[in-house]
This record gives sequence, structure tokens and C-alpha cells, in this order.
Amino acid sequence: MHRRDFVTLLGGAVAAWPLAVRAQQAERLRRVGVLSNISENDPQSARRAMAFQQGLAKLGWMVARNLQIDYRWGAFDDERARVAAAELLRLAPEVILCNATNTAAALQRATRTTPIVFTGVSEPVEQGYVSSLAHPGGNMTGFSNFEPSMAGKWVELLKQIAPQVTRCAVVFNPATTPVASQFVASIEMAASKLGVNSTVIHVHEPAEIEAGIEKLVRDPGSCLISPGHVHRGQSAIDFRLGGP
Repeated sequence: MHRRDFVTLLGGAVAAWPLAVRAQQAERLRRVGVLSNISENDPQSARRAMAFQQGLAKLGWMVARNLQIDYRWGAFDDERARVAAAELLRLAPEVILCNATNTAAALQRATRTTPIVFTGVSEPVEQGYVSSLAHPGGNMTGFSNFEPSMAGKWVELLKQIAPQVTRCAVVFNPATTPVASQFVASIEMAASKLGVNSTVIHVHEPAEIEAGIEKLVRDPGSCLISPGHVHRGQSAIDFRLGGP
């Protein structure tokens, strides 16, 4: 090999090496935001975060290598969700994951440009988050967990595990769960076929939840269905009944 050819080859190899190193070093961190209505101290939170990070790792996105995840927990009411959504957006994430109707609503009000992926949202088309399931449009997409016809199955399941059930109450806050009316129609239809009387209890404050349940348990053969978020300030009804 001529000296000139050798110098040219060596020079090219040396020049290529720092370029490769710089390319690895220059791999910038991508930011992902997570907005959850679950408390950070809830055992589910750690499990969900771990599953999320493991799923991303399988796709080549590793925390601290090329990915940073910013979490905001406990956004279980409108105000907390609004504040947390604003905090995440100030960090300029490239996408935000949220897990409930109220967090999706807060993000939709806060931005129409940052991509949003939602989970745990019923009837996203009806609630105005996406244009259609096939073509979401806008900056939001995600996964829907329930659709109205499933509500009838809830009544059937209750009747199977507690045949003595003769009365069913559906408890929800119409202000925070407007789509629940569609589930009520399915529940009423199934209850009628099974000989179960159904009633709707609208609640807006914690005291109304407690009063509704106390009235319900006084009647034998009663059961309760809560279709999602029922109060601005708690994501679920936490109670115990002695029996139907």
C-alpha cells in the first residue's frame, strides 16, 4: 500500500471514530409526561410506572439514557388535574400519557398541540376527545376501557354472584361523568329483564354519596353500581356493605 493511500485510510478511520462517539453522546433525552389520578403512595402507582418503563425499554427507550419521564400523581379532581397539566406542559414534553377522564379533560383544555395518549376513558368520541375511533384527529388518541353495552353485563354478573338482588342503584356525579347516562340505559334494560328494580342516585358532594349508600343498605336485596368518577375529589367510592 502506498504511503499516501495509508495516510488517507488512517485519517478517514480516525475522523470517523469521534463522529460516532459524538453521535452517541449527542443522543438527546426525549421527555415524556405522565398525568395520573392515582396517588403516588398507591401500590398501583409503582407497578404501573414500572410496567410503562419496561414497555418503553423494549422499544429502545431507556430512562436516563435517551428518555426522561416526568410524573404528576394524585390529579383526582379538576383543580389538581389543571395544575398538574400546566406543570407538565411547562417542561415541554414530546407526548403526555394520562389515565382518566378528568386528566384527559384537563390536558385537552390546556393544549391542542402536544400529543396526548389517554387510557381509562369511556366513550372518547361522545366526550369530544377524538373525532372517531378509526381516525382520532387532533392531538389526542388512546384506549377506551368501557362502552355502554357492558353496563348490562354488570347487572348480570351481580345477579349471578348474589341471586337475592332485587334492587340496583347507579351512583354517579352527572357533572363529572356526563357519559354515564348511556350506561344507565343499558343497566335499566338488563335489570328489567332480570326482574331487578333500578334507580339512579346523582351525587355532587361526599355527604350525598354517604346518604345514598345509607338509604340503599336499609333495603334488603340492594346492590350498587358506580360507573367511574362520581365526585370531584375522589376517583372511587370506598365503602363496605354487610351484604346485598
